[in-house]
Parts: sequence; structure tokens; C-alpha cells
Amino acid sequence: MYVMTTATAPLPTSDTAPVWARRAAHAIALCAVPSGLWRIAMASGVYVGYSDQVLRDVFDIPGWGIAYVVGLSVIAELAALFPLLLVSDRWRPLRPRTLAALAWTASAVLVLVALWQLVVAFTVESQTYMSSGTAQTVWGFVFAPLCAIPALMTAVTWSYTKRHRARGQA
Repeated sequence: MYVMTTATAPLPTSDTAPVWARRAAHAIALCAVPSGLWRIAMASGVYVGYSDQVLRDVFDIPGWGIAYVVGLSVIAELAALFPLLLVSDRWRPLRPRTLAALAWTASAVLVLVALWQLVVAFTVESQTYMSSGTAQTVWGFVFAPLCAIPALMTAVTWSYTKRHRARGQA
């Protein structure tokens, strides 16, 4: 029987992601879960603060709005899994330089989208559809973790770029 001890454990290489970057990448995936579950609850007919008329007229639920809302949740979660590629040591679908450029682009887009969502969240139009203050509070708690994604993504991308730049110079 072979037991790995500290003496026989493989030494980390320069292209191994630091623990904090791995945790940040996993945190990004977890940050998207509450809003996705909230959207799926809305599509399933669970009361989330919108009246039946608002669901029908604005969101087309029941109808095509269900496919849109569930599809948006699935796409958002798949996109939130992207940073795991940046910390993976096993699977590299693209060259490091291409993946770094894609990651920096995603980080920039996430920052812009987060800023835009803050503007939309505080406009009068977006708040008039919710029927109660409790529903707005729940909505705020559910969507608040999404605000952490741009900073976490930028940190993971920086770590990835730093590791692969150092490996390219060695």
C-alpha cells in the first residue's frame, strides 16, 4: 500500500493555481446559484413578488418566458463555471495566451454589466413591478452575490496571466 506523505508529495509547479485563486473560481460558480434558483422559482410559478398580470404581460410566464428565464439561469451558471478553466491543471481547451485574452475580455464585460445592472436595479421602472418591500429585500439578497463576480473574475484572471507569463519567461 502506497501512502503519500509530505516527503513524497509532488512539489507544486509554477503553473499550479494558488489556493486563493481556486477558491475564488469556485466562489464565482456559487455566486450565480441563488439568482438562478430565484429565476427558476419564478418560472415555476412560485410567488417571488410579481403579480400574475406582471408575469403574463412583462415576462410572458406562462409561455415562452419560462424557456427564457430557465435558459438564462442555465447559461449564467455555465458562464460562472468558466473561471474553473483558469485554475484547472488538467484540462486546457485553448492556448494559455488565447485563454488569458478571453478571460480579460470576460472580466471587462462583467465589470460593465455589473455597473449597468446597478443602474437598472435602482431605476423606478424596475422597482414598480415588485409588489412588496419583502419581495424586494429577498430579490436584493438573492442577486447581491452577483456583484462579487467581476472582482473575483479579475483576480482569477490576473493570477492565471501571472502564472503563464512567468512560465513563458522561464
